[in-house]
Amino acid sequence: MGLEEKLPAGVLLTSVEKVVNWSRKSSLWPATFGLACCAIEMMAAGGGRYDLARFGMEVFRPSPRQADLMIVAGRVSQKMAPVLRQIYDQMPEPKWVIAMGVCASSGGMFNNYAIVQGVDHIVPVDMYLPGCPPRPEMLIDAILKLHDKIMDEPLGVNARRRDLPGYEPRKQVASSQRFTKEGKQAHRVALQKELMR
Repeated sequence: MGLEEKLPAGVLLTSVEKVVNWSRKSSLWPATFGLACCAIEMMAAGGGRYDLARFGMEVFRPSPRQADLMIVAGRVSQKMAPVLRQIYDQMPEPKWVIAMGVCASSGGMFNNYAIVQGVDHIVPVDMYLPGCPPRPEMLIDAILKLHDKIMDEPLGVNARRRDLPGYEPRKQVASSQRFTKEGKQAHRVALQKELMR
């Protein structure tokens, strides 16, 4: 007999942290920062066939002041690096970065003086997306994994729990595994265990 059984239908119990993180993950607004061929795949992910609008990402924002997700799609040259950093600095907190494609992640095949060997030398990266160029499905999977990461972010006083010994963030699972019948059941069990803590 738990408290949940005593409550009338339509009453929801949760924490402020979970509601805030849910609203953040459900309304990510990406900044347009397409630099090379990966940008075509990023645009395809926003099109009707793949439809990023399902995840609250209808419009790629032209202004960094309105965006909280930067998708760096393509190679970053040394001349473009300060511009990338300036746009990142103009984005409001909290903000996240996805390095889309092998060129943004590690410089790719362009191992020379003109290309930055990984965008993580300029901005902190939350999710690396391999491929040359990665398919729109891979970008959507990376965004879903970023959603999981955002849901696990502590707020306020709880933000210090990352520094405690024994803290482990939630395990990242591919969406192809997560949305199977067994994956959904395992996800429900994990959520119930988390709520019982």
